[in-house]
Amino acid sequence: MEHDLVVFVPGLLGSRLVRDGRDVWDECGSALLSSPPSARALERAALPAGLGDELPERRFRLTPDGLLMTPDSMPGLLSSMGYPDLRAALGDLADGQYVPFAYDWRLSHRLVAAQLDERVQRELARWSERVDASYPDRPDDPKAVLVCHSTGGLVGRYYLECLGGRETARTLVTLGTPHKGMAQAVRLLTGHAVGDDAALGGDARTLNEVLRDFALNLPSVAQLLPVYDDVVRVEGRSRPRGLADRRYPVPGLPTALVEDARSFHQEFMAEREAHRRTDAGGRLPYQVYCVGSMAHPTARNVVLSADGRHLVTRTDDSLLGEGDGTVPRESAVADWALQDRTALLWTEHRHEELAGARALGDWLVAMRKGQPVSGMLAGDEEITLHAPSEIAAGRAFEVSVLGINIQDRDLRAVIWRVGTSARQPVVFSASGTGRFRAEMVGEPGKWVMEAVVKRPMRADRKVITVYTA
Repeated sequence: MEHDLVVFVPGLLGSRLVRDGRDVWDECGSALLSSPPSARALERAALPAGLGDELPERRFRLTPDGLLMTPDSMPGLLSSMGYPDLRAALGDLADGQYVPFAYDWRLSHRLVAAQLDERVQRELARWSERVDASYPDRPDDPKAVLVCHSTGGLVGRYYLECLGGRETARTLVTLGTPHKGMAQAVRLLTGHAVGDDAALGGDARTLNEVLRDFALNLPSVAQLLPVYDDVVRVEGRSRPRGLADRRYPVPGLPTALVEDARSFHQEFMAEREAHRRTDAGGRLPYQVYCVGSMAHPTARNVVLSADGRHLVTRTDDSLLGEGDGTVPRESAVADWALQDRTALLWTEHRHEELAGARALGDWLVAMRKGQPVSGMLAGDEEITLHAPSEIAAGRAFEVSVLGINIQDRDLRAVIWRVGTSARQPVVFSASGTGRFRAEMVGEPGKWVMEAVVKRPMRADRKVITVYTA
């Protein structure tokens, strides 16, 4: 395994998309936040309606120009810290042994999986010609190790089971992959991504409409709709329901998108079951490892009014479950593949940081060398930074840090605007056992807050998107 080709597949937002040398999504995201939201801000990154699994016309195409290296976000859906230290987390790889697979994350996962197939075949052939120089005593010919963050795992698994990749892969690693989808995609696609009835709903209404109209034409987002059976709750009804329940369809959610999400999942599962019948002992010919988190409150459900006519968007802790802040815990588990629970690993890091060296430590190195790995990648000394993912400019908001013995661990915190180097200190004050808090007012833009403690050294970071109402 140590001599295998390592291919990294990033998630949504994880590749820079450029046209004429300019980072289109970065420019669009900045324009969306710096003035009252309008569809015009996102038009350069938009796709035509009804694209499906095809490439768009040339005028809609963007070029993937390498991995994202700085933090970014799609308000109301997810954030990414970028992948500046991913190569270090993989250990001492030989020249040419690591392949970052950048792609257009707006497009269908089926289409991207076909592009991954072509890339892996080409790179594996190249590496096979060079592997002797670095691993002369290898036990067999090299195969591919796919390390996939977030939605990249949906691309990776489709490639393996539906496009024949299982013949050339030795390992699939998913880091916070929403194997069963995520409830936040429902809110985004119905115009309720940011805010709730009690807080930011009015301020965020225009932003939500712009984000919805943009996301409705992104095949990748539609394929994130949850396929677990209890995602929808109806006020006054005890039995939860799935998105495909026609008695209580989610208002504003196009039926075609629900059907595409289901067919994408069902197509994969049908291939998996067909292979299970012919695999020796029903076991996959490649190993699967899943890394997930259960340390952060994560949206798991959506609620409809008793008459089913509108989505209830007020904050309700009963709708939250364990997860990484983006993907619910159970959705991060590839239960279609895990052959024993030692291949399921938990961390306390957020979704956007699951592909970083800080979250993974030496685990990926041990996995590559075939050494035993721990089932828990974090300990009791971790801290958790709580802050809103989105907030209206000029509105005061609270941030807090939780952890054990923080009062004795020299808490320090800073905040900075993405794309700048100036760090502004944030002063926290004690507020109850193990809790420190601060109050802030944000300026428009994408910001990163980081809290750090000592003895032992631990840190947590979060992207905060501040928009103009």
